[in-house]
Amino acid sequence: HYLAGQIATAREFSLLWAPTINSYKRFQLGSWAPTGIGWGIDNRTLGFRKVGHGKGTRVECRIPGSDANSYFAFAGAIAGGLHGIRNKMELGEPFSGNGYEAPDIDRIPWSLVDAIALWERSDAARECFGEDVHHHILTMAKAEWMAFNQTVTDWELRRYWERI
Repeated sequence: HYLAGQIATAREFSLLWAPTINSYKRFQLGSWAPTGIGWGIDNRTLGFRKVGHGKGTRVECRIPGSDANSYFAFAGAIAGGLHGIRNKMELGEPFSGNGYEAPDIDRIPWSLVDAIALWERSDAARECFGEDVHHHILTMAKAEWMAFNQTVTDWELRRYWERI
C-alpha cells in the first residue's frame, strides 16, 4: 500500500521534489534521471526503484533532485506512502523495460508550471499537509515562477537580441 500511495501522489507532490525552474531540466529522456511515474526492479528510468535482496531490500524515490528541500522531500515521500496505507491502495506489477520509451505510464511534470497546477488542485496534498502548508508551498512556487518570468536570461539575449 505504501509504495502504491507514493506512486499515486507522485505527480501531485512533484513540487516538493523539484521546486525550481531548473529542477525540470534533468528529467530528460535517456539521462538516467527518471521521467516515468512507476516502479521497477533496479530500473533507473522510473521514479521508484526496488533494489537489494532479503533484509537489504529497499525502494528508492528517485524523483527529488539536489535542489529539493530535504524536509519537504522526505515529507512528500512519507505522506504519499501513508496516503496509500490509509486508502488501501494496491500496487501494480513492476514495470520491466525502458521507462523512457513507455507510452502508457504517467510522466513526471515537464515544468514548474505543470507541477504548480498539479499541487494547486491536489486534494491529497491538502489532506496530507493541511491547508496552511499547502498554501505556503503553493505561494513559494508561484513566487519562484514569477521571479523567473521577470528575468531576461543570457540565453534569451543571445537567441533574440539580433533576431527581433
